[in-house]
Amino acid sequence: MKAGIVGLPNVGKSTLFNCLSNAKAQSANFPFCTIEPNIGVVNVPDSRLEKLEELVNPERVIPATVEIVDIAGLVKGASKGEGLGNQFLGNIRETDAIIHVLRCFDNDNIVHVDGSVDPIRDKETIDIELQLKDLESVDKKLEKVKRTAKTGNKEAQKEEAALTLVKEGLEAGVSVRGIEVSEDDRNAYIKPLQLITDKPVLYVCNVDEGSAVSGNKYVDSVKKAVAHENAEVIVLAVGTEADITELDDFEERQMFLQDIGLEEPGASVLIRAAYKLLNQQTYFTAGVKEVRAWTVNIGATAPQAAGVIHTDFEKGFIRAEVIKYDDFVQYGSEAKVREAGKLGVEGKAYIVNDGDVMHFLFNV
Repeated sequence: MKAGIVGLPNVGKSTLFNCLSNAKAQSANFPFCTIEPNIGVVNVPDSRLEKLEELVNPERVIPATVEIVDIAGLVKGASKGEGLGNQFLGNIRETDAIIHVLRCFDNDNIVHVDGSVDPIRDKETIDIELQLKDLESVDKKLEKVKRTAKTGNKEAQKEEAALTLVKEGLEAGVSVRGIEVSEDDRNAYIKPLQLITDKPVLYVCNVDEGSAVSGNKYVDSVKKAVAHENAEVIVLAVGTEADITELDDFEERQMFLQDIGLEEPGASVLIRAAYKLLNQQTYFTAGVKEVRAWTVNIGATAPQAAGVIHTDFEKGFIRAEVIKYDDFVQYGSEAKVREAGKLGVEGKAYIVNDGDVMHFLFNV
């Protein structure tokens, strides 16, 4: 599962990507400096993992990760191939969620492709290009479906109705995720098309250092503009975050954060939000060899969680021993949790909760 960073050129995408991944994507004051999509595998910050390490004292600790893709800047006309449009749009299609970076700061030294700072206009530019690309996909599919529907095929007629609804929405400037389609129709006819504007989105307002804590007028306008989208908006001073990641010493980083009024790097908040955006959660295994965070989709069953470790665990699943994270912390060890009668024994139907500490029994 991966999230793609999108936005106009020069809004801070590559700088943000560098902060998140510590990979050094080229960052320059001109469009198209990122031509191939850079992919970073980013550790998900999780204080629970540190606490388990403290209690278990294992040989090694392995955090959960999320993939972030830095996609080059889109421009007006990208859907028609302007700039490097088709290639970029293809890269976005391959991601599972979108992190949309909006420039929310004034700086005469950093050029804006449209000559002035206006995050709402920038958002609309990107939205329109993505919607036009989706409209192209829907039109192609609709053409085929209409031919079948004319023969009296009931399934094709249902599909035609759903696709027509999406087409009308896109033509009215509404992203697919905001178009009201029944869940059954969405799963049957819309999801398979992998439409770009159907992907969940997170907005990142890139601000100056002075606006890192409280935001500014640009951030306020973005929050107002996306209120109907049910999307999270994160405020991040990307340039400042870049300075923080350059510091090797943990205490220096903490002092820097305190000086600007932040409890933790904004990049950490963003990584966790991206993880959630991808519909993912964490369960833990905790032993003396290894304390590890494992990633599963929200709603996963115990056998599916076991399968993340090894497919044999899922095939031969017998049961799962489950300790709630808070119980593990309260009692301090697996043995003491057992003594207190707080260890749950769960079968195949068990739905994993975020933070469960799990041990699987299987037989292949």
